[in-house]
Amino acid sequence: MSSAVISGFVLGALAPWLTRAVGARVHWLLAVLPAALFAYFAQFLPVIAAGESVRVASEWVPGLDVALSFYLDGLSLIFALLITGIGTFIVLYTGGYLHGHQQLGRFFLYLLSFMGSMLGLVLADNVITLFVFWELTSITSFLLIGFNHTAPRSRRAALQALVVTGGGGLALLAGLLIMASVAGTSELSEILSNPEVLTSSALYVPMTILVLLGAFSKSAQFPLHFWLPNAMEAPTPVSAYLHSSTMVKAGVYLLARMSPGLGGTELWFYALVIFGAATMLVGGFLAMRQSDLKLVLAYTTVAALGTLTMLIGLGGEYAFKAMALFLITHAFYKGGLFMVAGSIDHGTGTRDALSLGGLARPMPATFAVAVLLGLSMAGIVPFVGFIAKEVMYEATLHIGATALILVTAAAVLGNAFNVVAAGIVGLRPFLSAHKPTPHHPHEAPPSMLIGPIVLAALGVICGVGFPLTSEFVAAPVMASLNGLPVAEQAAGLYLWHGIKPPLILSIVTLALGALGFAFWPQMRAGIAAILKAIGWGPDRGYDQAVSGLERLAYAATRVQQTGYLRHYLMATFVVVAAFMLATLFAVGGLPTQFRVPTVYLTEVIALALLIGGAVVATIVYSRVAAVAAIGVVGYAVALLFLVFSAPDLAFTQFMVETLTVVILVLVLMRVPLEVSAFRARAGRLRDAAIAIAVGASISLVLLTTVQGPLDLRLSEYFIENSVPLAHGHNIVNVILVDFRALDTLGEIFVVTIAGLSCFGLVRLALSRRKAARAQLQPAHRTAAAESPGGDA
Repeated sequence: MSSAVISGFVLGALAPWLTRAVGARVHWLLAVLPAALFAYFAQFLPVIAAGESVRVASEWVPGLDVALSFYLDGLSLIFALLITGIGTFIVLYTGGYLHGHQQLGRFFLYLLSFMGSMLGLVLADNVITLFVFWELTSITSFLLIGFNHTAPRSRRAALQALVVTGGGGLALLAGLLIMASVAGTSELSEILSNPEVLTSSALYVPMTILVLLGAFSKSAQFPLHFWLPNAMEAPTPVSAYLHSSTMVKAGVYLLARMSPGLGGTELWFYALVIFGAATMLVGGFLAMRQSDLKLVLAYTTVAALGTLTMLIGLGGEYAFKAMALFLITHAFYKGGLFMVAGSIDHGTGTRDALSLGGLARPMPATFAVAVLLGLSMAGIVPFVGFIAKEVMYEATLHIGATALILVTAAAVLGNAFNVVAAGIVGLRPFLSAHKPTPHHPHEAPPSMLIGPIVLAALGVICGVGFPLTSEFVAAPVMASLNGLPVAEQAAGLYLWHGIKPPLILSIVTLALGALGFAFWPQMRAGIAAILKAIGWGPDRGYDQAVSGLERLAYAATRVQQTGYLRHYLMATFVVVAAFMLATLFAVGGLPTQFRVPTVYLTEVIALALLIGGAVVATIVYSRVAAVAAIGVVGYAVALLFLVFSAPDLAFTQFMVETLTVVILVLVLMRVPLEVSAFRARAGRLRDAAIAIAVGASISLVLLTTVQGPLDLRLSEYFIENSVPLAHGHNIVNVILVDFRALDTLGEIFVVTIAGLSCFGLVRLALSRRKAARAQLQPAHRTAAAESPGGDA
């Protein structure tokens, strides 16, 4: 299973080379992988339908309990099939849509990497593995949305999607870590098998809110829905893939996956139902304002994501059954209709519904597919969309009396918006009066039609073959959402339920949809007037938030980044001293015993030099003298190292102090300013107070440390192992070159980079000086030639 996940990244890395080698038909070759993966996952359908699950794991970071583990059950299997199956058609569609594009290989790299990221996300069983693939979907979708990187709108849309989903990802990481800490394991299958541990925890509320933030940002729940329609700046294959079954449904997948562990509480119910219903209505309402076919579909995707979220929040047999059916039916019709919109754009040069008409004759295949997909979107019998709508209404009618009317009315209105959108995309461009278009209308190539045809057929097949849909789709997904065995799921589906309230609600939905489609231009104008009167929305709020963040960063930078090193050092010393003193007083760690130790003459001399150098450095006005005094302090420290039998440290200290003093003096000799030029009396008093505070805090910490028991375990370890493990008798050297080898290597690397940088700067200065001299010499020659005494 891990190979299936990684294969997308491997083929993606090879895609640019294959595109150059194979040429225009490379999409037929690249589509083999997602098709093979679809066949691989399809073989698990009988196993999962029988109530079993599959889990594979391998060690990744065992010290942190992080495993590369994957888990296959009803929920993850349906998502894997949608990702690979629709991914196959998207790869084929891309070959026709971007035929001849110079960066086609790069696009396939992003697309296949995105497919691998989504597969890893829906199959991941470890919380860290889940988060890694979660962020990979954000990164790869950023690259896909911003594929047309020369267009400012594409760059803005890509960055907006990354900021919103990336911020939600950080919240999700915190929530997942809390869940793992509470449950005592990082494996999701184990965490979710004991829901009482999570729901009874004192951290249940924060962990749930953090998980919801991550899911809502990814699945564009109101008010974070604005990034998804803006992502329509991406090429149509990206829109079709992201909106049908992949990225935007990642949040829905997460909510469904977490439902057995975090669900069943009032917080979960109200959060998902309220935000889901609001998103459903807002998405449908805003879709009626659009005339761009892709934007109509984008806003209805927002509405569909709200519907799925609401159903997960409602819980129970009917809601989970409706969620499973709506998940696949939405993937079928939305992926197909996006490809239809791209075919219309490809064949006419526009996708504005107000500028299209009479396309049924020049584009008959696209017309037939669009009608079938539109009927599925509207929920007409015998499409599986009809069954999903019926079960959805059944679910809303089985909740408590308080929310029954509101939720049912929201579902009817949301589905009515869907009917209108289906008419706008599936009927209006083909049946209305003929209108001239930028290009002469023509049918799309076969690679762009095969996907919509198959998806339209699946909408009918899953509806007519409802017993198989019930057995292989509804029941396994319900088991994943309920956390119960597949055998206990009552997932019976029917095309005819009799004349019951769900059927009546379906008729009302179709009537409202037909009425809305008939008066769509008037409704569109009215909604535009309402939005203009409001004048503000989440998208504008995002821009204001980013602008405010930039202003805050600028103001903070002006305060913190003064350009003076002494200010940075002063802030550092103040914080260090404050934290050390506060800690000592808070925990009662002040020293309690004071005694004067026996002091030898050599120690007195070293201490006298140290104190004297420090005092001189604070009272002299010359920078050079101050550096020399600080050098005396360093030499005094080296002398103390010698006294206490550390000659190697003393030698290092002598070398460092000598080089430091020499280099600083050479630099400061070229700087005319004196210390007094920027140190007034008040500043000197302030610096003295800070110095005293730092010295006092460090002294108190050292006194407290030496009065407590000394833990010699680390020292004893180095003493015992320096010879047998590192074959060295100088323990300090052994620590540096063996036990801390990477640390020492890093220090050497830093010093090397600094040296090379200094060398480069010197070379640059010398080259500029040489160039300046070369420019002056011709000028001198010209002046000399033009002077009265010069040679002619």
